[in-house]
Amino acid sequence: MVRDDTNHGDGHEDTHRGEHILRVFDEAFGELLAADPAAFQVKFRKMAASAFAFYRGTACLFYADLADGANAADGPFLDERTARVWIHGDLHAENFGTYMDANGRLVFNVNDFDEAYVGPFTWDLKRLAASLALIGYTKALSDERISALVRAYAGAYRERIRALASGAKADEVPPFTLHTARGPLLDALHQARRHTRFSLLDSMTEIVDDERRFSRGPGAIPLDDATREQALAAFEAYTATLPETGAPGRDAYRVKDVIGRRGIGIGSAGLPSYNFLLEGHSDALENDVVIYMKQGQTPAVSRHVTDRRIRDYFRHEGHRTVISQRALQAASDPWLGWSELEGADGPRGQLVAEVSPYAVDLDWSDIDDPADIEAVVADLGRATATMHAAADIAESGHDLVPFSTEAAIDEAIGRDEEGFERMLVDFAHSYGARARADHQTFVDLFRNGRIAGLD
Repeated sequence: MVRDDTNHGDGHEDTHRGEHILRVFDEAFGELLAADPAAFQVKFRKMAASAFAFYRGTACLFYADLADGANAADGPFLDERTARVWIHGDLHAENFGTYMDANGRLVFNVNDFDEAYVGPFTWDLKRLAASLALIGYTKALSDERISALVRAYAGAYRERIRALASGAKADEVPPFTLHTARGPLLDALHQARRHTRFSLLDSMTEIVDDERRFSRGPGAIPLDDATREQALAAFEAYTATLPETGAPGRDAYRVKDVIGRRGIGIGSAGLPSYNFLLEGHSDALENDVVIYMKQGQTPAVSRHVTDRRIRDYFRHEGHRTVISQRALQAASDPWLGWSELEGADGPRGQLVAEVSPYAVDLDWSDIDDPADIEAVVADLGRATATMHAAADIAESGHDLVPFSTEAAIDEAIGRDEEGFERMLVDFAHSYGARARADHQTFVDLFRNGRIAGLD
């Protein structure tokens, strides 16, 4: 169990922890921070806003702590199979939302697969459980209520994994859609349904001489001729990575405009990216499509999973992100693919996907009633189980995980079901307290100029 260090009375302990945080940050962010300090000023100020925002931005610290002895309780549930399944890598309570799948259906599920990798399934569950403790604390829920939330999540996950391992039919374990979702999940789907491609295009583009072009406003970076040609060549290479089934027609690949952008969000600070405006499936301007290409990042999990077979499976981080997302997400974005762009020290892998008008994240701000929170949390448990179960060779077509993940996880949890829930509850409380204390330590480090490379 992670030690609870909420007591700030021990200055030596605070100093030691602060130095640890700085070392982990330097390893995870050092190169990108040196390349774009301004983006990290924005990232860190967002992280300073709350303990949850800090937790969202510090998967690197979370996995460093797990690797440093915080994983002992996982022993009964990890074996040679369950320790190497496809995992999300950054599974917290705000990484769920809506998307339009390859079949044109709005689905609520896990999103944001930038940190996905192969590792212990319990790591996803622990990261989610600790995030529930942070949300519960923010909403002033008692420890008992928080424990109930984690048990609801664990129980729903266990129930869905068992059903999937037992061969449940699709109508018995349906995805969350407009016809099956409820409460805040259904609200998010309804909100996504009200969005239109035209409103997205209107926010990012303008009509010039009867043709649509990207607006050259804040955040847009004009490209010189050489950079533009490199980006277009990378886009052309990307089209060869699209799956044959469900891929857009070749006539949809005509690039009308391209512009540079630089990420400044909590997860994308310092990562260079490009937007491409494509001709849609007709001459109508409202059918144009926006594609983004961004540099793949090293997933935090990979620093603590040392199996060379896993590392060598991926060509680069863009390829790793795409293969992982396709493994974890049934009927994923038909525009999802990868490419490469030349960097200062050689080719850099790129993730490419659509800027979807139908993406709406789960909004926790108005989910306050404990019963409502518990119902949502249970649905997140079911979504997590479905994600883990999708990622076996029979479903994903990839041979890195050559066994039925749901069967392996079901068997592992069955060894000690009560211990499984207890492990997650204990971890949620202890690491939630750890994250709250770390947030305060981080704020002090940041505001006092202790983070190297930032003024």
